[in-house]
Formats: sequence, structure tokens, C-alpha cells
Amino acid sequence: MLSAEHRAIVTATVPILGQGGEALTTHFYQLLFRDFPEVKAYFNQAHHRDGGQPRALANSILMYAKNIDRLAALGDLVAVIVNKHVSLNILPEHYPMVGASLLKAIREVLGAETATDAVLEAWGAAYGQLAEILIGAERAAYEGQAHAPGGWNGLRRFVVAEKRAESEEIASFVLRPEDGEAVMDFQPGQYIGLRVLVDGVEQRRQYSLSATANGRTYQISVKREPGGKVSNFLHDAIGVGDTIELLPPSGAFTLSDSDKPIVLISGGVGITPTLPMLKRALATGREVRFIHAARHGGVHAFRDYVDALAKTHPQLRRHYLYMETRDGHPTPDAVGLLDRDMLAGWLPQSRDVEAYYLGPTGFMRVVRQLLRELGIPESQTYFEFFGPAAALD
Repeated sequence: MLSAEHRAIVTATVPILGQGGEALTTHFYQLLFRDFPEVKAYFNQAHHRDGGQPRALANSILMYAKNIDRLAALGDLVAVIVNKHVSLNILPEHYPMVGASLLKAIREVLGAETATDAVLEAWGAAYGQLAEILIGAERAAYEGQAHAPGGWNGLRRFVVAEKRAESEEIASFVLRPEDGEAVMDFQPGQYIGLRVLVDGVEQRRQYSLSATANGRTYQISVKREPGGKVSNFLHDAIGVGDTIELLPPSGAFTLSDSDKPIVLISGGVGITPTLPMLKRALATGREVRFIHAARHGGVHAFRDYVDALAKTHPQLRRHYLYMETRDGHPTPDAVGLLDRDMLAGWLPQSRDVEAYYLGPTGFMRVVRQLLRELGIPESQTYFEFFGPAAALD
């Protein structure tokens, strides 16, 4: 149980963790994968090589510790973590593995003089409180998925019904359940967990659902990432008729119930979850500004699809930005990097809008800053991460 003394110790050690948080979490993952290799499938190793996952965990730990007396201040962080966990089928038995590795890392990185027995006891109690919160929320989510029409728990086999190229880098996969039964509905913007064996090794990933729900199939659209084990496997080894395993849809990045004009801003493969969001917004009659940035026309996926929607929905205005133009490819509305004047010209005159943005982390930082400068309240902006949910600031 987390006592007042435990809370005081955790709060007092926040600055220490802040100074060495990434080193601590890097060591934590090394211990976790060494002592509990069965969990490696749940993590994208590329995010460990580039430091993204350790930074994300360090930020989450610090946020939790700073707000340990007022957990409501964590806002959407808990919902984001729960949805990520549910999409990978994280179970209660995984939490002791993480807790043991975390406490061992704190002791080994900070040293016994700093990470005393009292400090480890306090952090163990704090982790236990967090684990209890997450396990309870995840249990409720799993039960909701199991009881939803077309829903299920755990892994379910799906057959690739269609595979098509959307750009030079992105391919879409239409997936239907092998059992022929219905599939559960989902909210535009959500993603789905996927399990495959690559060279005999289990890998789990999350991919945004890129087409609206129809009760029969799901569609994901995957970018081929340089060195990406799963993305290259899907592009090169998975075709029509092959099977993969899916977990039920999840995710907190969804449209709010509002009639305000909506701005959808995406970079690269970040376009994928905006497509069902766009369809839903248009179906409800909302004014939409659709802004997409790509390196060049050859890697711009779904342009024809969005253009066709713009022709039949006068409330939709779309704007494309490329870093460069290439012969034989479509041309954009602007060339270069997104800046304040450019974005100001593409937004509605009224700043009473809702803005949803996603893409590479650097792109998202720019968008967030520009929206601030242009007077869009942060309470009306929403974003999602493809990789680890690290803070933008």
C-alpha cells in the first residue's frame, strides 16, 4: 500500500530520476529483455535503438511521480497507456516482470547509497499503485471488447482478402476473419494490434485502421520502413490468402462529439487514421480542412481518394505540401516546410475549430507550435503517436 511516507520519498526522488531518467529506463529495458525474454515480442526494437522507447518511459514515470498526489492531473496519459497495452494484449502477469526490472534498474543505476532500501520500497509501492490502476482499466477494456457485437478477446486469425499499393512506400491490407463471423465496430482514428512470426520470432505491432468500419473487414495501410522487421515482412512476404492474427481495435485518438469545423493535419503515413476520421466528419456535415505533408508526390498515399471526396463535398478543402517536386508525379499546393503563414492561409478564419494532427515527431512539434501561435487553444487540439508516446515538449 502506498503510504504518506512512500509518497514523500517518491516526490523527493523525482529530480534524481529527471537527471538520469533515460539512462535508467535504457538499463531497465536491458534487464527486462534479459530476465524476461518472453516480453520482447511486445516491443518494437527499433524504438529502443533510437532511444524513443526509453525516453517515452522516462517521461511517463516522471509524469506519474510528479502527480502522485493528484493522479487526475495525468489527463489522457493513462488512457493512452491503457489503449496501447490493450492493443498488444498486455496481461496482469506481465506487471511483476516490469516491476522487478524497474526496481533493479533504479538500484543499479542510482547506486545503493541513493537507491536505498527505503527508496526501493517506496517506488515498489508506487509502481504497485500504478499497476493496479492500469490492470483495472485494462480488464474493463477487455471485457468491453469481448461483449461487443463482433468482438473477441485475445488473438483472432484473419485472412488477407486484398493487398494494394497506395504509394511507392505504403501498401493497404484488407483483412477478413478466418471464421467468417462479424468483426466489432471501431471509432475513426483507432488502431489494431497485429501478431506475426518473422523468421520464427513473434512480433507484435499496432497499425492505424485506414478505412471506415463495415462489420466485415478491417483495413490497415503500412509504410515500408528502412530496416523495419514487420513492415518489410508484410510488404514482401504477406499476400492475398495469407493469415495473420489480430487483437481487437483500440485507441484514444478519436473524434470528439462536436459540430465545430475540423482540421486534419498529417505527415507521411500519418495520413492513415485521418481517412476514416475524414469520412465520419463529412457524413455529419462538418466543415473540414485536410492538410497533408509528404516528401514528394510518389510517396503521397490516398491523394486520389481525398480529391474525389473534395469534389463531392463542398465543405471539404484539401491542401498538400511536399518537400520537393519530381517529374511525373502530382504537384502540391506548396513546396518546402510547413510554416506559420502557410498554415494560417489554410485554416478557417475562425479559430473556434478542432485540430487533429499526427505524423513524425519532429513534424508534430512544428504543428503544435504553429497551432499555438495561431491561437488554437490546446484544449481543442489532439494528437497521436505512431511509436512510443513520448512528450512533444
